[in-house]
Amino acid sequence: MIINQHISIDHKVKQGEGNIVSDMGDEKVMLSINNGKYYNLGEMGGEIWDLMKEPLEVKQVVNSLLASFQVERKECEEQVVAFLNHLFDEGLVEIVKESI
Repeated sequence: MIINQHISIDHKVKQGEGNIVSDMGDEKVMLSINNGKYYNLGEMGGEIWDLMKEPLEVKQVVNSLLASFQVERKECEEQVVAFLNHLFDEGLVEIVKESI
C-alpha cells in the first residue's frame, strides 16, 4: 500500500541527497542527480534551502523568515508548506522521522 505523505507545519525536514546547488546572483539553482532536472529555487527558496542544511522543523523555517521579511504568519506558513511539498514531491527534501 502506498501512502501519499505531505509536509505540514509540524514536520521536521532536511535537504535531500544527490543535489548540486549553486548561487547565481541572488538566486539558487539546483541540479538533481537523481532525476536529471534543473530547478531555480529563487532567492526565498534558496534561503529556505540553506536553512535545511540540518534537520529543521517547518515552523522554525517560518519563524526565521518572519524575522527577516515583512509577511503575515499565515501567508508565510502557507507558502513555505506549499514550496516544501513541491520539493518533497520532486524528491528534493526529506521528512525526518523522530526516533523514539
